[in-house]
Amino acid sequence: MPSTDHRRATAERNAAAILDAAEGLLTRGAPSSMSAVAAAAGVSRVTLYAHFPTREALVEGVVTRVIDRAKAALEDARLDQGPALEALDRLTAIAWDHLDRGGGIARGAADVLTPAAMDRAHRALHEPIGALIARGQASGEFRDDLTVGWLLATYFALMHAAGDQLRAGALASEDAVGVLQPTLRSVFRKV
Repeated sequence: MPSTDHRRATAERNAAAILDAAEGLLTRGAPSSMSAVAAAAGVSRVTLYAHFPTREALVEGVVTRVIDRAKAALEDARLDQGPALEALDRLTAIAWDHLDRGGGIARGAADVLTPAAMDRAHRALHEPIGALIARGQASGEFRDDLTVGWLLATYFALMHAAGDQLRAGALASEDAVGVLQPTLRSVFRKV
């Protein structure tokens, strides 16, 4: 049915435009109310609310989209190759690049999303990073006195803490990887 396909295509374009607009506003630190997002996307508020019934749902959609792009970039980190500590360093450099570019999104998300929503949005990264942690524990490189889940949570907490330090002016973007890599190594390394 051509009519159904046209409506679906229009709905998909609208959803993409809404996410693009919200991401752009959050990235710039601009006001990202539902009205501002609808205006920036060129859609009505009714259309916006049909796709994202709450601001939390909209921001979670933006964060999920950004994290999906980060997950695709993790393939370049080759987390399953070489010593686990070296893979952790590669992961940190790539992840920082994405977090640094998405700093406004991180700040906006932290203001809107609950910890459970942030966890849902980050879930796409749990598997590859968790697999790296498990591999490092199995090889004896990473500490095994803490669970994979705890080390995973620690990884995300430290990455976001660096983002907070950057936004507070206490850490320069170009220094972040040099701070994060030894910090994460010291947390993860088996002693």
